[in-house]
Amino acid sequence: MINPDQTELKAELARLQQEHRDLDSAIEALQTVPGKDVIQVQRLKKRKLFLRDRIAHIEDELTPDIIA
Repeated sequence: MINPDQTELKAELARLQQEHRDLDSAIEALQTVPGKDVIQVQRLKKRKLFLRDRIAHIEDELTPDIIA
């Protein structure tokens, strides 16, 4: 049976993964524009790294520990 906390974590994980994909598209689009705002690209990349770390943390929480 799925724990309500796991359900919330899975929903949060899906939201973060979607935001990560959206940022990837935005960064790619900004980098193709001549005269791009380098600072904005850096901010988006930093946010993307934060999301990647948060996604990894949530995935670790959802994965059960296996004691060998």
